[in-house]
Amino acid sequence: MTEMLLAGAVLLGASVQWLTGMGFALVAVPALILLLGPTEAVVLANIAGGAISVVGLTGGWRRVRPGAMVPLCAAAACTVPAGAWLTHHLSVSTLMLTMGALVTVAVLLIMYGARVPALRGRGGAVTAGAIGGFMNAAAGVGGPPISLYAVNAGWTAREFVPNAQFYSVVVNTFSIAANGLPHLNIVRWAAVAAALVTGAAIGRAVAGRLSESRARLLLLALALTGGLSTLAKGLWGL
Repeated sequence: MTEMLLAGAVLLGASVQWLTGMGFALVAVPALILLLGPTEAVVLANIAGGAISVVGLTGGWRRVRPGAMVPLCAAAACTVPAGAWLTHHLSVSTLMLTMGALVTVAVLLIMYGARVPALRGRGGAVTAGAIGGFMNAAAGVGGPPISLYAVNAGWTAREFVPNAQFYSVVVNTFSIAANGLPHLNIVRWAAVAAALVTGAAIGRAVAGRLSESRARLLLLALALTGGLSTLAKGLWGL
């Protein structure tokens, strides 16, 4: 039963990330936390999100903006160790509370299209990268700060997707190096791999039929539901 639920969470996250360029962790991490615990959930999200981004980037790497990606990724590399330390030193309830709050706040900021002067220019790239790296290693959710940076930089969806994928590959690599690999048995690894492939196929098939606005709304609704659920679970366990 756990394997089926695990595969379902990964499949949904993979489908959404293929559609929007980000979102695997926002959608899947809350469910993964309930199934595997916070530490294992974060590392699995890092691996899955990075793998999907590698595949997606093969068709859009020419649209990556090195001028923005270098400060974003360099800043993230500096804060990943702090996020990894947090994941390994807080209690399960506190971690769930923290992760649920991070996801919920991030989704609400994206929904309202928050404009933050501090997230503009090279300084904004450093700020967004640093916050994203910390959140990615601590909660598996590093995309929202980059999304907010893109909103404030005026990027289109076409520009955002390959750059978000590039950032995901780099930062998830840092996070995996800091957190290590999840301790899953062969059956669970097989379920995760099958779900990733199936989710990518579904996302690709739906991409041509679902408008960008509806895909974004689906992502945010699922992420907000998951964030609030994790937050409630953390509060219940205190």
